[in-house]
Amino acid sequence: MKLNQSICCLVAGCAIALALPACSAKKDESPAAGTAGKPTVLNAEGFVVRAQPFQSDYTTSGSLLPNEVTQILPEISGRITSITFKEGTHVTKGQLLVQLYNDDIRAQIQKSDAQRELQLKIKERQAKLLSIGGISQQDYESTTAQIQSIDADIAYSRAQLRKTSILAPFEGRVGIRNVSLGAVVTPGTIIASLQQSTVLKMDFTLPEQYKDEVPVGKQISFTVTGNLDTFSGTISAIEPSADAVTRTLKVRALVENKKEKLTAGSFTHVVVPFINNKSALMIPPQSVIPTDRDKEVAVVKNGKAKLVPVTIGARTNSQVEIIQGLKAGDTILTTGIMQVKQNMSVKIVKVKGAE
Repeated sequence: MKLNQSICCLVAGCAIALALPACSAKKDESPAAGTAGKPTVLNAEGFVVRAQPFQSDYTTSGSLLPNEVTQILPEISGRITSITFKEGTHVTKGQLLVQLYNDDIRAQIQKSDAQRELQLKIKERQAKLLSIGGISQQDYESTTAQIQSIDADIAYSRAQLRKTSILAPFEGRVGIRNVSLGAVVTPGTIIASLQQSTVLKMDFTLPEQYKDEVPVGKQISFTVTGNLDTFSGTISAIEPSADAVTRTLKVRALVENKKEKLTAGSFTHVVVPFINNKSALMIPPQSVIPTDRDKEVAVVKNGKAKLVPVTIGARTNSQVEIIQGLKAGDTILTTGIMQVKQNMSVKIVKVKGAE
């Protein structure tokens, strides 16, 4: 009986001894299933990039500006003797708007003219005397210089006289008058504003990658808040460099406004039609990975993921246009975007876009 008990104890001890290494081996095998619980191969769905026809309109906002605008200011100080324009009316280029007192300047011109006539007669007599040696060459030249000085005084006075007549520099609509008859004005006095309203400018911005889509002369359309009509304009100029912060280009269009339905300063909704692209690369929007510097897409090649920077163009509800970074035939990821890493092994479990 005691022999049987000893044999049982020996067998049990051996079983425990054999079981301990096995348990230890199982504990050692657990971490080997993955690195910190992460899979070594990413199972994800893919999308094959194909070239396809695409056309879209780019929408943005803009502002209407006067084609020409200026403040009417006097060039010299003086007293207003007449105001020949009505507020809010059209004026033509060169039209007299305000007249300043100028009798003193006219009198000065008359005085200078009389002095000039006298010096011309003296010069004529001196010329005869000079020919017979009656006077010196210096006296003759002094009279000639005196005449030239008087001519300069007359030219200056006439320039001052012209400044007393304040004219419209271009055709347009004059604004509210800020002065009254008899007021003494200075070069800093704003008499009124003048705007050319029959033609307007419209400024808006466009992403720099679309620079080639908006050549000078291209037609665009727009609407204005509070007006159901659709208006058109013609691109007249493009800023040569993009803004360093927003990476956008400033674009200017000219808008005909002969009936003056539009008002400068209005906010506009601009639609820029783009040229048809018969070989656009369109991908699902969920494939685009935003980063601090740019946008990336995970391209799978030979079972490895490559994070490729891309330039994005137009967007729709279901697609994003890729202008640069991809080519037709590339396979990109549409799922697993948050887990994918550079050079990570990827298994495509489902592919779309290959048909």
